[in-house]
Amino acid sequence: MSLYRNSVWFLKGLNQYCRSGYESASKHFVPEDLEVNVTGRSFMVTGANSGIGKAAAKEIARRGGAVHLVCRNKDRAEEAKKEITTETGNQNIFVHILDMSNPKRIWEFAEQFKNEHRLNVLINNAGCMVNKRELTEDGLENNFATNTLGTYILTTLLLPLLGKEDDARVITVSSGGMLVQKLNVSDLQSEKTAFDGTMVYAQNKRQQVVLTEQWAKAHPNIHFSSMHPGWADTPAVRTSMPDFYEKMKDRLRTEAQGADTVVWLAVSPAARKQASGLFFQDRQPVPTHLPLAWTKSSPGDEEKLMQALEELSQKFKPR
Repeated sequence: MSLYRNSVWFLKGLNQYCRSGYESASKHFVPEDLEVNVTGRSFMVTGANSGIGKAAAKEIARRGGAVHLVCRNKDRAEEAKKEITTETGNQNIFVHILDMSNPKRIWEFAEQFKNEHRLNVLINNAGCMVNKRELTEDGLENNFATNTLGTYILTTLLLPLLGKEDDARVITVSSGGMLVQKLNVSDLQSEKTAFDGTMVYAQNKRQQVVLTEQWAKAHPNIHFSSMHPGWADTPAVRTSMPDFYEKMKDRLRTEAQGADTVVWLAVSPAARKQASGLFFQDRQPVPTHLPLAWTKSSPGDEEKLMQALEELSQKFKPR
């Protein structure tokens, strides 16, 4: 079944996820959707010092939004801030240093942020693909800690802040790679099978899609979405998937093309008209499962995921 899933997914990717797929889809975009002014609205972008996060932050800044860049590396974050400010003329760009694999720090950061700022839109973009099983200082598998648990804790803690605002939104940058994975709640930290970083990443991205669906049900006053940016030429792809990058580099999307749907989901009135909880690709909601791939999970497993993440989250709550 995995061979079938991978084959169907890769063919789909060649047709839809490359630069040519974006160019084809963009013929149907409505330009007015992004002709908006979001001055007075506050946006948080995690992993914002490079790649899709920085490209999205820049486009939001161009439209007047206050942008909070949440990054792990201070020097690179300050460089990104300088670039965004210079290119857009927007002075309301703020840097916050946070490692999304460190749940204690996420708790501390979110609690402090809630006391000092407003927030209209959260963009969960930070992610990692570590190809060997590595543990954080807290004993968590690195990919899971960053992609799933970190996303869960930050979003959950900021929901009360978002809930105070009109037209609050949460966008999570997932991946089409999640289509090859069925939710597996019995091995969240990849302890029971041979470690494959690409498949662990895909599983984390499936988990993010399930989180988005569950949050949408639980918080109807906030608009949730997840999305696939396509195959884009980013530092993360070059570093984590060098073989894939070498084969595909002439066909990859630009960072701005990868970020387009993130920006659309974050600022456009059209995105808000879509149902909450959907998965998007090139400004359109798309299915979260491949045909005949048997990747649908039970409501019970989805609830187990939420319970497991909440229990883990509470272990790192500051006392």
